Amino acid sequence: MESRRLEILRAIVDEYVATQEPVGSKAIADRHSLGISPATIRNEMALLEEQGLITHPHTSAGRIPTDLGYRLFVDKLATIKPLSTAERRAIESFLEGAHDLDDVVMRTVRLLADVTKQVAVVQYPSLVKSRVRHLELVNLTPSRLMLILITDSGRVEQRVIEFGHDLEELFVVGLRSQLNQAISGVRLLDVAERLSALVTVHAGRERNDVDSIFAMLTEMALEKPEERVVLAGTANLARFREDFSAQIHPILEALEEQVVLLRLLGDVGENVQVRIGQEQSEQNLRQTSVVSVGYGSDMTPLGALGVIGPTRMDYASSIAAVSAVARYVGRYMNEGS
Repeated sequence: MESRRLEILRAIVDEYVATQEPVGSKAIADRHSLGISPATIRNEMALLEEQGLITHPHTSAGRIPTDLGYRLFVDKLATIKPLSTAERRAIESFLEGAHDLDDVVMRTVRLLADVTKQVAVVQYPSLVKSRVRHLELVNLTPSRLMLILITDSGRVEQRVIEFGHDLEELFVVGLRSQLNQAISGVRLLDVAERLSALVTVHAGRERNDVDSIFAMLTEMALEKPEERVVLAGTANLARFREDFSAQIHPILEALEEQVVLLRLLGDVGENVQVRIGQEQSEQNLRQTSVVSVGYGSDMTPLGALGVIGPTRMDYASSIAAVSAVARYVGRYMNEGS
């Protein structure tokens, strides 16, 4: 009985997502081959309504899922709708030609919005979660040195240090090699500890120069720049204007706030997370759902991405698209490291 009721709930969700019309028992009987009569379906729908899983917008209408009904549907979702050949091809090729991190992020957010027809959000890789890929020391002049720190997420930080004297080329070459051996692959949070063990190797004026370089490098590693989130596909919300009983403007205002978007993606891990309607912490987004997941390598999310749309969302397709894009972004980050 419980299994049958779940199949009816699934049919109601599928029909309502597809048609945006309340769903009656006859439509379910005609289109879903459940092997039971419309009368039996009506009885089961009455029980689903008692459980708060479906409701009716007015007296004579069919039924629509509630937030609780969508939650049960998502929790019981056994299969993810496969992506079409065109969607797979688009995702497979979306990074082709990307030449830096900004380009990767912008391509990702545009692709996700296009594939899902929802609002897409992508968080830049968090610097403090990253590891050192490479450190470069570049002589701009004999007394001016540029430090370039490249992380495994593709982020690049650079600083210039002015010295009151010329630096020996052999000193710079040797220090570059020493630093890369010591900190390549190390988390940025652990860079200072690794550097402290190297200071004692140097003496005299060379020690003062090393102290200046290490201090600057520690600052670069520990600095916490404001996290960034980019958005695309906001116009897609207009396609679902009828889904929002209130004005759409509060939703748009919420999406303009970086802090709101960061909260949406802040606690996302390697598994897809779905927040539905009233589960949203942000009041102005409680008529929407968010499907999100972390991306990165070695099961360590460097950032997160997701889509925002009405609660009448095609959850199976959205979960599939978000998961696939996150895998490709993670693979790109991993191959670049």
